[in-house]
Amino acid sequence: MPTGRDFPIIVIGAGPAGLMAAGQAAAHGVRVVLLEKMPKPGLKLGLTGKGRCNLTNTAPVQEFIQAFGPQGRFLRSVFSRFFTTDLQDFLQSLGVATHVERGGRVFPESNDAPFVARTLIKWAQSQGVQIRTRTRVTDIRVRDKRVMGVNILNQDKEPAELQARQVILATGGASYPGTGSTGEGYEFARRIGHTVQPITPALVPLIVAEDDIVQQVQGLSLRNVAVWASSQGKVFGSGFGEMLFTHFGLSGPVILSLSQEVVRAWEKGQKVSIHIDLKPALSDQKLDARLIRDFREQGRRQLKTVLKGLLPSGMIPICLQQTGLSGESVVCQITAQERQVLRSWFKDISFTVSGHRSFAEAIVTAGGVSLREVDPRSMQSKLVQGLYLAGEVLDLAGTTGGYNLQAAFSTGWLAGQSAGTT
Repeated sequence: MPTGRDFPIIVIGAGPAGLMAAGQAAAHGVRVVLLEKMPKPGLKLGLTGKGRCNLTNTAPVQEFIQAFGPQGRFLRSVFSRFFTTDLQDFLQSLGVATHVERGGRVFPESNDAPFVARTLIKWAQSQGVQIRTRTRVTDIRVRDKRVMGVNILNQDKEPAELQARQVILATGGASYPGTGSTGEGYEFARRIGHTVQPITPALVPLIVAEDDIVQQVQGLSLRNVAVWASSQGKVFGSGFGEMLFTHFGLSGPVILSLSQEVVRAWEKGQKVSIHIDLKPALSDQKLDARLIRDFREQGRRQLKTVLKGLLPSGMIPICLQQTGLSGESVVCQITAQERQVLRSWFKDISFTVSGHRSFAEAIVTAGGVSLREVDPRSMQSKLVQGLYLAGEVLDLAGTTGGYNLQAAFSTGWLAGQSAGTT
């Protein structure tokens, strides 16, 4: 009669969580089979951080937890087992040195995401993991609330059954579907009784109604601006940093970080506005004093010329258009009321959200398998014995800056450790 050790641990999905889980499980001397439907493992990992791979962040654990909103509490136990320094030490042991950039973001010194992916694949294989690509899982088999194995379509697209006593579900989300993240893991979990919170694109560019304005400045990046989102006169999200105008709307780090809350509100039918403060370091009073000083010192110059010292040149036509001021006006003749209009525009440029880009452009997926049904001490399902879950398939979505990739590695590490020692 075969024992549990005679059956392999099956890991579904060869992304960062799946590779980490597979290698950690195999390190305990158990057989591990990693199933990946794409021709190569680690495809999405090779694209992260615009191809540079923002691995993690140096932020303290409390800041990490806050980066995931209310769901972040789930990660406290996970991060107590495997956190940022653990990840960096682990990668260093594999020959992946790291460095820290602005905002505490940690990148490989090579700035080469595919190199990180290849390194993790080689490490997993060195632990004894058998990686089977072009193998699509079609179902997780469960009997009496216990995992029995998986159904697959093999490389020849023939159906087959694989037995297992432990299965680690690490299929990722629905973002970047071209890399294999098409969201089927949610359906696997739903079929065996798990609750799946509705999924939406997160860390995704926003479409705005004022397309005629953004198209004038597409490609323009603004740094050190304050941005906030509002609905029905109430602010529900804010941030500070860099943003980018595109031909369809708004993008860049600060916009992406706000997008999860914005998308959620917009899809509920709420009217949402994005507001930009171009001079957050200056109060209204100090900004007014700055304008008075510039207008006094350059009194004979035209407004469009003086604005060059206050704005990127591409923003000047938009400023004049939205304030109704004439660029030909000599600044010494601008009235206090006109100066107030100008000051108000600097402190609050608003855009109306009319949509968001698709999962194909979203960095991560919000929603997923309910965290209430997963044990944060082991990543094992509370509903199905022998099922572990890791990575983006869970209802976890953090802000930009390396937070999401760390969560994938940490949950994968814990799932692999737990499954490998059970």
